[in-house]
Amino acid sequence: MDKAQESSGRRVGVAVDFSPCSDLALKWAVDNAVRDGDTLILVVILPEQFYEHGEMQLWETTGSPLIPASQFTDPVVMKKYGVKPEDATLDIVKNAENQKKEVEIVMKVYWGDAREKLCEAIGNIPLDFLAVGNRGLGTLKRALMGSVSNYVVNHASCPVVVVKSSDRHP
Repeated sequence: MDKAQESSGRRVGVAVDFSPCSDLALKWAVDNAVRDGDTLILVVILPEQFYEHGEMQLWETTGSPLIPASQFTDPVVMKKYGVKPEDATLDIVKNAENQKKEVEIVMKVYWGDAREKLCEAIGNIPLDFLAVGNRGLGTLKRALMGSVSNYVVNHASCPVVVVKSSDRHP
């Protein structure tokens, strides 16, 4: 059993794609949802790709192992998973570590369709709660592309909060 599953607190997930709207969801989760004893799990979904070799083939179905926050800034580790964290996201994580001393912060990476993989992650990790950002797509774009947050809200097996982005937020 890994450290996140041994924790006596909740496992709070945040869907992170290193965009401003996912940073808002992460900040909201840190400020409003995470409490001492919880594990904060950044769930990153990358586009599905063909990997000829390496560890990514092993993780394609189950996702990566849990990556501790101390490794988020290690370029070798992040390259291994194909992740390029943005400074804004790393700042939120660092502030969370400073504010919430009793919270473990980890990342788990999945590959594939964000809608389906987020719902799978809820059961596989498992998560007690998930926060997702919302880009605020217009009606036409949402109809053509589909809304990840809408799909997850309707198919998730745990509570989901959608943190809506607006022009008032950077």
